[in-house]
Amino acid sequence: MGKVTGFLEKKRKTPKKRPVEERVKDYREIEQLPPSEELRDQGARCMDCGIPFCNNGCPLGNLIPDWNDLVYRDRWHEALDFLHKTNNFPEWTGRVCPAPCETACVLGINDDPVTIKQIEFSIAERGWEEGWIKANPPASRTGKRVAVIGSGPAGLAAADQLNKAGHLVTVFERDDRIGGLLRYGIPDFKLEKRFIDRRLDVMKEEGVVFAPNVHVGKDVSATELRRDFDAVVLAIGAGEPRELPVEGRDLDGVHLAMDFLPQQNKRVAGDNVPAEKSITAEGKHVVVIGGGDTGADCVGTSHRQGALSVTQLELMPKPPDDRAPQTPWPLWPMMLRTSTSHEEGGVRDWAVATKRLSGKDGKVDTLHAVRLEWKADESGRMSMQEIPGSDFEIKADLVLLAMGFVAPVHKGLLDELQVAYDPRGNVLADAQRYESSVPGVFVAGDTRRGASLVVWAIWEGREAARAVDQYLSGVAV
Repeated sequence: MGKVTGFLEKKRKTPKKRPVEERVKDYREIEQLPPSEELRDQGARCMDCGIPFCNNGCPLGNLIPDWNDLVYRDRWHEALDFLHKTNNFPEWTGRVCPAPCETACVLGINDDPVTIKQIEFSIAERGWEEGWIKANPPASRTGKRVAVIGSGPAGLAAADQLNKAGHLVTVFERDDRIGGLLRYGIPDFKLEKRFIDRRLDVMKEEGVVFAPNVHVGKDVSATELRRDFDAVVLAIGAGEPRELPVEGRDLDGVHLAMDFLPQQNKRVAGDNVPAEKSITAEGKHVVVIGGGDTGADCVGTSHRQGALSVTQLELMPKPPDDRAPQTPWPLWPMMLRTSTSHEEGGVRDWAVATKRLSGKDGKVDTLHAVRLEWKADESGRMSMQEIPGSDFEIKADLVLLAMGFVAPVHKGLLDELQVAYDPRGNVLADAQRYESSVPGVFVAGDTRRGASLVVWAIWEGREAARAVDQYLSGVAV
């Protein structure tokens, strides 16, 4: 490493955030880009450890020590080259990834880990500012045509890799804009959409064809798809939401998170959301059911829309403040995490089950809940029991269901293709060939592995592209 004693001399320094009272008034980015000198100091904290567990902690296998060292040496262009070796879209992961690499950092055993995510984000931004990231079309074309269904991170990574290999790639997206959940799931205050658009512009220049507003399975049949393309990559995500089967679910004001969040993305983009379809937290008491990232996104969006109050409920017990013994280093730790949305206000409550919803004139106004006790049985498996007499009520004018996703949507394209499913309902394909039960039809991302992280989606897209290229030409991407 460039500075062997750097981790002894420098302390972890995280990026500054815009003040809460300022940022809740808009949908712009929250974190600010640090100066280069500060980033060099943070890069210097990366130790010359014998085995860099950060590489393994990162699903993409990013070459983290290499580009940390290059940043310390002020060799930013080379750092960008190393970053792009494993990650097609570092400017996105540097913003939205929860950084499992940092929880696996060797320095984190007895000190604060290296600010890997911030350095990654800063390298990518430096690349855009300096004009180093630009179109580099393949020198030749194979003539083989590949259809990628879905334009989230898995689909885009697959498309980028396959295009680099010289294949003719078309990305189909049922929404009006490309980006999948990056576009219509993640709020702008976490990922401004201009950062998606500039990368898409480069991909277009390199030859990738984007086809938005095309619902494959309706506008284009599976038969047409197989006829017109030499291979197909399914990257449609895990769009089947986990539901809340309780009395009152059908009341007005009870909505899925993914009906709520995309509307605000559209408003920020300048689109008109018809009043009769509009879902807004303005002037309402909001209850978010689900304690994950999507729930936190609902919390932050509700703050910005002017909610009177925001309460987030989680079925599981409150995690410990520090790493739990069950998840020792370098595993992803079970511990309490506070997002920027939680910093902005609201109430978080754990070990709570929703029993029913009630209201007046068909509109929800009250959530009825009970507290839970979690106990381990003889096998160590945790199970929940309601605590007698712990019933309580929460005022709720808007209830948002953010309890995750169970599987990709089967009806339509997947059933028409007659692909096989695994026991969880995902499209069946192994992690070596990525090919479904239908020859020439490959699968990547949440569609194969279930709902997961953006970094896992990119990895899956890259690996599926490698498998497709081998299928088409016998040469790995």
